[in-house]
Amino acid sequence: MAQIKIYGHAAHLRAHRQAISDAIHACAMAGLGLPADKRFHRFIPLEPADFIHPADRTERYTIIEVSLFEGRTVETKKSFIRALFAKFSELGLASPQDLEITLTETPRHNWGIRGLPADELTLNYKVEQ
Repeated sequence: MAQIKIYGHAAHLRAHRQAISDAIHACAMAGLGLPADKRFHRFIPLEPADFIHPADRTERYTIIEVSLFEGRTVETKKSFIRALFAKFSELGLASPQDLEITLTETPRHNWGIRGLPADELTLNYKVEQ
């Protein structure tokens, strides 16, 4: 399970929302083992006055925050981060300078999903990898 928030300049996010979502989900499926039907993305478009950042960032500056179940190895998480940098760069969505990624892991028992604590759910994918 992963919940993903994407922050960026409103004009950039609106123009590239589907490509950004597709890029993130492709990396999440390949790197984190998420199934194709487990896409949970929230876009937070910000007007320039509400998105203060260093001058060396451009209008493509994007912050991705991923909240996920704990259990993946350090190498799995690093591989996912590297894949995001590569995919965003390849597609022209953001340069490595314009992309920041944060992964936050929490135990499954801290999540509530479909009426249950998540550690009581049977998943159709593997988290520990």
